[in-house]
Amino acid sequence: MDTLLEASGNDAIVTRIGALAADTPALWGKMNVAQMLVHCQRPFLVASDELKLPRGLIGRLFGGMAKKRFVDGTAPFGKNSPTDPAFRVKDRHEFAREQAGLVRLVTRFGTTGASTRDPHPFFGPLTGAEWDRLLWKHLDHHLRQFGA
Repeated sequence: MDTLLEASGNDAIVTRIGALAADTPALWGKMNVAQMLVHCQRPFLVASDELKLPRGLIGRLFGGMAKKRFVDGTAPFGKNSPTDPAFRVKDRHEFAREQAGLVRLVTRFGTTGASTRDPHPFFGPLTGAEWDRLLWKHLDHHLRQFGA
């Protein structure tokens, strides 16, 4: 199983992030590569309690069902999956800074895991292993989006 909590899995993701360049084109979606790097940092900030987001009504109603598919399931995220407004990135960002920021967060997560006790804003309560799986799948999805 792919994981950020073991050195080999964490290193593999960091290598894939390092393979990106400022001009790497997206294979699908609307974000450029720098925006994607910012977008991918935000779930790590939620997992570490640095970004607090409320749990919305849609998540309370459907998050448990979606968790079975997205967190517990083995299938990768599909292209053009819906994005919570708190995770949308439309402004410009500096590629090298955002690349380094994501590597820092991935590396830190590999050492500390999830430190939040708050429920995920959509999926609800997650164990440390579920946070790991969700973050890995999310990163894999976006790295595949940019061919990495």
